[in-house]
Formats: sequence, C-alpha cells, structure tokens
Amino acid sequence: MGPEDRPARPLYTPAERQRRDASPWTFVQGVLAPVQFAIFLVSVVLVLRALVSGQGQGVAEFSVVVKTLALYAIMVTGSIWEKAVFGRWLFAPAFFWEDVVSMLVLALHTAYLAALAAGALDGQALLLLALAAYATYVINAGQFLLKLRAARLEGAGRPAPRLVEALP
Repeated sequence: MGPEDRPARPLYTPAERQRRDASPWTFVQGVLAPVQFAIFLVSVVLVLRALVSGQGQGVAEFSVVVKTLALYAIMVTGSIWEKAVFGRWLFAPAFFWEDVVSMLVLALHTAYLAALAAGALDGQALLLLALAAYATYVINAGQFLLKLRAARLEGAGRPAPRLVEALP
C-alpha cells in the first residue's frame, strides 16, 4: 500500500471549517491578499523599469518598502487566522509548506529592508534582491491559490487534489 492508496487528509475538519468561516480574519486575509498582489504588480513594473532604464530608482525602492509592509500585514494577520482556525500560530499541518516558503519570502523582504537601511548594496543589487524576494512571493502566492482551490473543491464535496496535500 503506497501513498497514492491512502485517503487524502481533508484540508479542514468540520470544526476547523466552521472556525474559518466564523473568523473575521478570513475576511481580512481575503482583502489583504489581492491588495498585496496589486501592490506587487505595480512594484515589479517600477523595479524592472529602474533596472532597465536606470530611471526611478527611488520610486522603485519605495514601492518595495510598501510591498514589504503589506507582506508583514498579511503575515501577521495570517498567523492570527491560523491560530483562530487551527490552534497554532504557524505551521499547522494544512498549511505547513506554505508557511515554510512564507518564511523564505519574509527573510528576503526583510533582507531588502536591512540592505536599504544600511546602504549595504548599490541600487542595482538592491533591486535584484527585491526581484529575488518577489520570485519567492510568486511561488508562495501560487501555493496559497492551489490551497484555496483545494478548499473550494473540498467544500463542494470533491476530494482535494493530492498535489496540495500537506506532508506532515
């Protein structure tokens, strides 16, 4: 009997689904996620413009700071949400790998802020660090979109795809 023969663990137990639906933090996450993504889209255009043309370095740097602040907001409220739904601040089994990658996203965004504040990198290197942070953000956002899709399928009575099943 291999892993493919095991039944998939549901993303949410009935009690967790009820707590998720009742939590005001679910709404907060639903608002912050697209806002953060919109900020990301504007920022990535500004960063790429600054890298290609050499113009708008200051605006690009500021946009990454705004994106990082939005990331911090969604991460703090997300951990509150996770505590309300799963009883853990982070690394609940249903979102373990998303949280692991989120830590890398946070680390890279925080490294950007530290490098900016310390003047540790020149303009181009700073923007390349921002792009590395953004690449991990895109991967993490994809993880969460897959998880959202799995939750919707589960709510409709269909099993979640095995691709997004939490490992631990």
